[in-house]
Amino acid sequence: MKRRNFLKGSAVLAGATVSGQLAANVVAPPSEKEIYEWRVYHFKNSGQHNKVGRFYQEALMPVLNENGVKVGAFGEYGKTDPPTGYYLMVYPSMAEYSRVKKAVWKNETFLKQAKEYFDETAEYGTYSRFETYLMEAFDAIPQLRQPDQARGLFELRTYESNNEEAGQRKIKMFNQEELALFEQVGLHATFFGEILAGPQMPALMYMLWFENMKERDANWKKFVGSPEWKVMSQKAEYVHTVSVVNKKFLIPLEYSQI
Repeated sequence: MKRRNFLKGSAVLAGATVSGQLAANVVAPPSEKEIYEWRVYHFKNSGQHNKVGRFYQEALMPVLNENGVKVGAFGEYGKTDPPTGYYLMVYPSMAEYSRVKKAVWKNETFLKQAKEYFDETAEYGTYSRFETYLMEAFDAIPQLRQPDQARGLFELRTYESNNEEAGQRKIKMFNQEELALFEQVGLHATFFGEILAGPQMPALMYMLWFENMKERDANWKKFVGSPEWKVMSQKAEYVHTVSVVNKKFLIPLEYSQI
């Protein structure tokens, strides 16, 4: 009887040990990746731009914030005519993106605050059009990195690829090597996202912040001249990953939360 109990106990202990070893070998899943919605508004004049800005501040941003969504608002570096407006909405996950989109239109406070804007612009309009890019955050930066208060300049880059496989190899390059070098040389990441749907595909988009253009130029020079970049850029696995690079320089608007 004692021997039988001993064997039974040994089996339980062995099972627990194996279970413990298996549990120890399980890699914890990465943090849930954020979803980014990037909007580009095209206006005929600054009055239209200001009107949309008030709509965001008074109606849309409060309801989005209430639902856990942060909003960045940007204008172009240097005056442009006609003006263009840029907005970034940061959703915690794809499930939350879907939920919040529906919740906004059921929010009575939002509908009340936005009524005058909707009534007026339904007849006369307030922008020529807006474009939307929907993105999923990179594995290496699953959540947006809030920039310092000293940020005075943002650089938005869109990298297009000739096909989807090339685009995936560029994302791999960022995740495994390039982003670490960015941090070393002072190319401060705000977000990196794979474009899931938008006017430019296949492509990725990312945003960096700097105090000013002087810091931006100096730190990009460090990056391009670094031994690490020279080695990385020559690797066969990363050849022909980017076909077009688009750059825009932006400034945060007074009410931006990013």
